Amino acid sequence: MSEHRQRPIYLDAHATTPVDERVLAAMIPYFTEFFGNPSSINHQYGWEAEAAVKQAREAIAEAIGASPEEIVFTSGATEANNLAIKGVAEAYFTKGRHIVTVATEHNAVLDPCQYLESLGFEVTVLPVQSDGLLDLAAFEEALREDTILASVMAANNEIGVLQPIAEIGKICRDRGILFHTDAAQAIGKIPLDVQAQSIDLMSLTAHKVYGPKGIGALYVRRRNPRVKLAPQLHGGGHERGMRSGTLYPPQIVGFAKAVELGLSQMDEEIQRLTELRRRLWEKLSQLDGIVLNGHLEKRLPGNLNVSVEGVDGQALLLGLQPVMAVSSGSACTSAKIEPSHVLAALGRSEALAYASVRFGIGRFTTVEEIDRAAEQAILTIASLRRATRSPSSEDTRPASRTTRS
Repeated sequence: MSEHRQRPIYLDAHATTPVDERVLAAMIPYFTEFFGNPSSINHQYGWEAEAAVKQAREAIAEAIGASPEEIVFTSGATEANNLAIKGVAEAYFTKGRHIVTVATEHNAVLDPCQYLESLGFEVTVLPVQSDGLLDLAAFEEALREDTILASVMAANNEIGVLQPIAEIGKICRDRGILFHTDAAQAIGKIPLDVQAQSIDLMSLTAHKVYGPKGIGALYVRRRNPRVKLAPQLHGGGHERGMRSGTLYPPQIVGFAKAVELGLSQMDEEIQRLTELRRRLWEKLSQLDGIVLNGHLEKRLPGNLNVSVEGVDGQALLLGLQPVMAVSSGSACTSAKIEPSHVLAALGRSEALAYASVRFGIGRFTTVEEIDRAAEQAILTIASLRRATRSPSSEDTRPASRTTRS
């Protein structure tokens, strides 16, 4: 019998996270014993499912300073972003048709904005500074009388940068403009408070915080101001008419449990992950030509994104793969390979954008794994640089598609 092959160290926690065993344990009864439809209000099976959904809604709302009625369940953050952006555009188009967002947003924000442009809306996409942070003066200057929505993500999925959400929210509130934030990477990892941060719409997902895939939510403010949304899915009037479709209790219960766990150990995890990130960066930064992408401190505790000078991007990933699972900073379309739009917004050259690595440190990452990953990265980079000193190795574009999450 062949020897069991050790799996790579998982360092891609921004793409997804494993379901925590405590989350799975909470979910299992709702697949088998409490399997009812929450909309079946005439018998015990429906009541049991409805009660579970209600409890989960309360837990998620409490985690962000909202009321339970303001939580609309979706299939994930992508749907939540689409519902927020397109739903506001359709509901408020008579008031204005101008939207403001940022160049480093996830495509689940940028693509709906681009779609709205095809319908006659005007979208201002603001640049960021070299550290990935938004210039608040430039943001405020971009707002107009006909601006109906601003969308700025709380934590960037590639470079982990934390935008000044509270300040942005206050600017929007003072101007009477709705503020949406994509907090898919932030929920359960950093403090969020829709009241203190003046947030009107917030997109959430479970699978970035050790919950199941396929479930997310949109926070929709009910008062001061009351946010109107045009539904994007019709057929049953579920979720106060904002999102039709039968609710999925096992996923919803798992989502709430994941968020509860994230909050219960947030302070310790922030400290632990920050130390692991510092340890990894301290080792990698000893090499020449290692460029940090994003602000050193104003970033998610478990995020480290670096570009490496003088190496082939795809060769770098291939060299790391036997030891660790990481992502490239490169984003791809279905038609052609392109450098990450996030790194391009930071002013990185194409060569640096292609030769980038996103390390996503997670709940189950150990010190030993960080040390082993750093050692392998240093060895791989040194080896590739020796191999790329010939004239034939100038092209640093990857030879095959990589995925950005």
